[in-house]
Amino acid sequence: MTYQTSLFPAPPDMPDIKPDMRVGFILSSRFTLLSFASFIDALRHAADEADFSRQIYCHWKVIAPTLEPVTASCGVEVCPQETFLDPREFDYIVVVGGQLPWCLEQCDEITPYLRTAYAANVSIVGLCTGSFLLAQAGLLDGRHCAIHTAHLRQMQSLFPKVLADTDRIYANDDEIFTCPGGTAALDLAFALIGERCGRARAIKGLRALLLDAQRTARHVPHRPFGHLVASGNRKVEQAAELMEGQIAAPHSIATLARQLNTSARELNRLFTKHAGKPPAAVWRDMRLDQGHWLLLNSTRTVTQIALECGFADGAHFCRWFKRTYGETPRDFRNRRREVWAHQ
Repeated sequence: MTYQTSLFPAPPDMPDIKPDMRVGFILSSRFTLLSFASFIDALRHAADEADFSRQIYCHWKVIAPTLEPVTASCGVEVCPQETFLDPREFDYIVVVGGQLPWCLEQCDEITPYLRTAYAANVSIVGLCTGSFLLAQAGLLDGRHCAIHTAHLRQMQSLFPKVLADTDRIYANDDEIFTCPGGTAALDLAFALIGERCGRARAIKGLRALLLDAQRTARHVPHRPFGHLVASGNRKVEQAAELMEGQIAAPHSIATLARQLNTSARELNRLFTKHAGKPPAAVWRDMRLDQGHWLLLNSTRTVTQIALECGFADGAHFCRWFKRTYGETPRDFRNRRREVWAHQ
């Protein structure tokens, strides 16, 4: 089939210039595909004009100790393009982490390469649990790194010299960059693109990916009970994860305890110690907080929000909301709308 050339014009000649940003990707065993895809697609859109995706202003390669395929945590395989090159051929070495502890299996091969690269003044980036590989190489001793709350306890136990932060989506400490993974890899990528290639290149990539703006390093997603997921007690951490995932359909604490192979009495004791409240109160607070957020950020009715947050009806939600926030959901929403109208 032949398509109209006016709809799909040929790309202009590729200029003979040196890329502003050269990146080598190292994929760990069971790496997280989203972190890798986010970072590399940010480079792709910033690397060329329009949507031709040629490696002009940015250049990248997937490198590894061997050319054997590397399997992501989702099962997708990626084939490295080169075995480890002279690290001075890159401006950044990006280590993509994944499921623990499997992503640490290659440390014996990766560690000396990372140390050599950093000694040669190549910047090092750790995405997701890639920070664990950087810590294994000794590159994060006494340095700050941005990490997911779910992995904070593991980092502190395995690498106590690392200054792990859960209150930022990316960090830079002496040209060692880290981010907790997911879509935060986009924000870090565009921050580095803006630094190396210019703000216009970063904005082009943002627009191509339908993003309104790049988040700042201190922009942390709304998760007010995230500290419980890193409380240091495994039962509390698991319970908090289950609670956050079942906002709309909470059940009894006895059922929750059975899912965790413990008793309701033990769960009450642990939550009182680590959260200052019994688990039923914490779960209700989570649901109320979600309702509070929906009142600000959606047009759903109060009754719809009540049901979505696991309350039996609007009256039950209103009673607890007023007890917690000092006003009814409707009064709260109306007051905020009045404030916005006068801004």
